Amino acid sequence: MLPLEGIRVLDFSRVLAGPFCSMMLGDLGAEVIKVEEPNIGDETRRYGPPFIKGESSYFLSLNRNKKSLTVNLKSEEGKTIIHRLTPYVDVVIENFRPGVAEKLDIHYAQLKKYHPQLIYCSVSAFGQDGPYREEGGYDNIIQGLSGLMAVTGEKNGPPIKVGIPICDILGAVFSAFAIMAALWIRKEKRIGQWIDISLLDCQVSTLTYWAGRFFATGEVPERMGTGHPQIVPFQAFQTADLYINVAVPNEKLWKKFCNALGREDLSRDPRFCSNENRVKNRSELVFLLQEIFLKKKSSDWVEVLKKEDIPCAPILAIDKVLNDPHVLFRKMVEEIDHPSAGKFRLLGIPYKFSATPAEIRWPPPRLGEHTEEILAEYLRYSPHQIEKLKTDGII
Repeated sequence: MLPLEGIRVLDFSRVLAGPFCSMMLGDLGAEVIKVEEPNIGDETRRYGPPFIKGESSYFLSLNRNKKSLTVNLKSEEGKTIIHRLTPYVDVVIENFRPGVAEKLDIHYAQLKKYHPQLIYCSVSAFGQDGPYREEGGYDNIIQGLSGLMAVTGEKNGPPIKVGIPICDILGAVFSAFAIMAALWIRKEKRIGQWIDISLLDCQVSTLTYWAGRFFATGEVPERMGTGHPQIVPFQAFQTADLYINVAVPNEKLWKKFCNALGREDLSRDPRFCSNENRVKNRSELVFLLQEIFLKKKSSDWVEVLKKEDIPCAPILAIDKVLNDPHVLFRKMVEEIDHPSAGKFRLLGIPYKFSATPAEIRWPPPRLGEHTEEILAEYLRYSPHQIEKLKTDGII
């Protein structure tokens, strides 16, 4: 048994935020039906290179545990298929610009006529209302508007984008979290609802202590490289070969840290004897520590610091991460077989359930791979009717 076994999701989303959300639900056991345009599909099917035997590695990374249904949503017969299918699903996900779902007759107000307890999640850059409602926005746009890029990068350098599409991914995670909450309240109160997810809202909500600092002081936070605005030392240092991250969040660890460095005097130095003083004298302390760290290799420093229980770790390139023994032990890299791409590796599932473990059941679908199965099983279309829909370009 899987945690979401028996839940069915109709997924109109494409690119990243929506597909990542539906993949999370699929990993937990939901049956996800990915609705795509005939002969075209999710545009990420063409994102590349690289391709694996013609299949986009981008698409493959986001669409496991799903079925693909191709439907021409601009046709009346295509809309009829969706309307007929709606009573059989629990959740609908879409990430069109606000207003597009209404034009396609697949908006919440329309679909809830066929399923009053439907949970409908709209994921967009700026939400369903507000001054920016109709503007398009990709991850880098949201990173800039949310303040994230303003606090990412070196103090005197340009703003830097986070290397992964963090706004899309956070939007997906918040969407999945909200859908789970809505499923629970539907079970308890027998009500469906419309969930409005804005990528900008999600990212702004993660400003946490950066926003708290601004609310407290009125000062605009600045970029600090790898440093922490309220804890020192809590950042990356260059060693004789690589960079390592070090975290020293309290006075007990500060004394042990100084001992490990062979610089017990720093813990007694009035400039650095408390975190408050270390924050005030950040530049002086970081300069001193950097000079010390350059004297040994990263592996030597990690060994020395871990003996004193100082949180630390090397900064790894992705090839090292995906071959790390702990990452592999936790099954965060798995291999599956795809009918076109053959065997390929993909990331594992991060949540581990003791009684109902999530699993990768199906490879990412080929375009329209399950169209006939879905139409026949749920809507009782005959082979003749399905063939006519193909001929007419509806599926």
